[in-house]
Amino acid sequence: MATPPLSPPARKYDWPAAALSYLLPGLGQVLQGRVGKGVMFFVCLYGLFFYGLWMGQRLNVWLPEPSKLPDIGLPILGRLSGTPKALAHRPQFLLQVGIGVAAWPSVVQYVAHDPAADPAGPAAVPFLKDYMLAPSETKLNDLQRPTTTTFELAWVFTVIAGALNLLVVYDALAGPVVRDDEEYPPVAPPRRPGDAGAAVVAPRPNPDGESAAAAVPEPAAAATAKKAGGP
Repeated sequence: MATPPLSPPARKYDWPAAALSYLLPGLGQVLQGRVGKGVMFFVCLYGLFFYGLWMGQRLNVWLPEPSKLPDIGLPILGRLSGTPKALAHRPQFLLQVGIGVAAWPSVVQYVAHDPAADPAGPAAVPFLKDYMLAPSETKLNDLQRPTTTTFELAWVFTVIAGALNLLVVYDALAGPVVRDDEEYPPVAPPRRPGDAGAAVVAPRPNPDGESAAAAVPEPAAAATAKKAGGP
């Protein structure tokens, strides 16, 4: 009788590691002992995000001021206002902020900015100045007048980096992917006296040249031993 493989234990989710990987890509993997993978995530995702930010002259990761935007409504929610209205006009920000703390200055600028303040006056956040602040319509028009698509491609890079970091967060949350047949191999059930059809374990080769456990009926194993001159 074939023995089904043992069921693997329930996977435990590592929420602290997932939170750390959101804040800084790969940090959760590093704390889990997967240093190489964590460093690779950090270099690749931050490289992609900041390269896109540089291509867009640091003017492609921001959230607009909702009071200056046209009204927008949804069938169920009705007319939007505030942050939902800003996100509806710039939905790519939902993925850009997935990169973690690298995009948080845009959130700080959005919260601290006063739409009634003089644009030529002091910055709302002095140490950030205009970094990730919603640009004026004039600046946006100047960036989009050239015939190249550099500005559009730049924010796409930041969106891809944020989306990929969400996968990195899940990798830290659920842990590495391990084949069940490697971690939990089939185990033959214990034999009881008097069980004529009980299965015994005999080696069989696997593709790597090593032996693995295979179930062989007891009568066949006994007949083989007798032919070989055994008891």
